[in-house]
Amino acid sequence: MQNNTTIKSPVAIEAPTAPAVPVANQAVAVEPFTTFATLSRGEPAPQWLSHEVTSAWGLDPSRTELVLIAVSENATFRVDVDARPHAVLRVHRPGYVDPAQIRSELQWVRSLGEDVDIRVPEVVPRADGALLHTFSRDSADGAPAGEAPWHMVAFAFVQGAVLEDIVGVLPDPSSYYRRIGRATAEFHGHAENWQPPSGFDRFQWRIQDMIGRSSRWGDWRGAPMQTQQHQILHAAEAAAVKQVQLSAPTRQGWGLIHADLRPSNIMMHNDRLTVIDFDDCGYGWFLYDFASALSFIEHEPYAGRIAREWIIGYRSVRELTAEDVRFACALSMLRRLTMLGWTTTHRRDALPPEIWDAQLPGAVEVAQRYLESPTWLLD
Repeated sequence: MQNNTTIKSPVAIEAPTAPAVPVANQAVAVEPFTTFATLSRGEPAPQWLSHEVTSAWGLDPSRTELVLIAVSENATFRVDVDARPHAVLRVHRPGYVDPAQIRSELQWVRSLGEDVDIRVPEVVPRADGALLHTFSRDSADGAPAGEAPWHMVAFAFVQGAVLEDIVGVLPDPSSYYRRIGRATAEFHGHAENWQPPSGFDRFQWRIQDMIGRSSRWGDWRGAPMQTQQHQILHAAEAAAVKQVQLSAPTRQGWGLIHADLRPSNIMMHNDRLTVIDFDDCGYGWFLYDFASALSFIEHEPYAGRIAREWIIGYRSVRELTAEDVRFACALSMLRRLTMLGWTTTHRRDALPPEIWDAQLPGAVEVAQRYLESPTWLLD
């Protein structure tokens, strides 16, 4: 496996090819995570999982309960001890991420916690001090033949509310995007100066990892749509890829990024932010974090306002030129297509119903606006 500590921004980027008309159920990079398909939010974990957790982390089974938080790329469970939140468990999809990459994520999170004045979750090691727990199921637990090993990590429970859940009742919701922008810039500064330990390895967020047949979360063309919708999305994809091709070769802004730093991954407590969920972190363009901050909502009327707030916050720490902003908007267009592809490989309940239902029509609206102006978010 390639060690990514010396990776630089890719100079040559191959635009993905597309069929002339949409094809349903095209091949995608990953399959939906079906192991917990019958489990709903708040329901207890299966016994085989609870047994693994209590054994590995040295918890008393009679006092410990695991309840589902969400299923996405991975499954997350709240670990309660004596009916009080103790930790958050992330159960990785078997075969999805190499264990060395999981350990590398935890190394970066720990370094951020030590070096940056922004809160991140504390990693909770197993009873023996190991950061990662690996195990295999047997057929009695429902394992199919040849199932890959499972990997789990735990983080200390973070007090507070998810920013996405409370943003609607805050006195000035858009101002929090200024704080997200500033926090993102602090992370980027750390990434530029941090020396990863030997063996550090994380995947990349290149064009081919975002869109097309090799995309990490699925090709947007696999979403059911009309021919006209496909044509608009394809035209916007081509225009955004061209913009990235023009700008990226001369850019130095490539390094470790969170890649999903948006309100659903920020906890608020006593008006302090804690950034969570680094499992998408990898090597990419720094301004892909701008794009990911607006995931799923680029079509909303308020998107331009919060985009401007993000930029104000970022510029309070790091420089952004007009060309940088144009580049960021191209990445935002590609992110919208990435997340449309994401809906082809994820459970519907991974998003609030109204956000899920808006993904295709919203993506088409964003594509139309991008084709009219490459800086549509800030016009």
